[in-house]
Amino acid sequence: MIQLTDSALSAVRSAIAGAGQEFEGLRIMVEAGGCAGFRYAMGLVDEVDPRDRVFECDGVKVFIEEGSLGHLDGTKVDFVTTLEGSGFTFDNPQAKSSCSCGASFG
Repeated sequence: MIQLTDSALSAVRSAIAGAGQEFEGLRIMVEAGGCAGFRYAMGLVDEVDPRDRVFECDGVKVFIEEGSLGHLDGTKVDFVTTLEGSGFTFDNPQAKSSCSCGASFG
């Protein structure tokens, strides 16, 4: 369904450990918007929504809302550090187009 690289898993684990409160895992979803039609949204989950699909990636729980499943099937999430900064990237085989920043797709 969805894959997180070792770098992405490490970034999520660090975020959870440094958050100062208990989190269940990471929610990834697709929202309307962005310059290409859809955009990715991510956040730590402290309360599980029973409608979410739950996947486990090397001990990290990943929550995906039902409406985002088709948009994210086969997506590989990475965490990269460059001269411009650091952040999560998405390699999404479902995307027919994407913007130059990589945060939006169509």
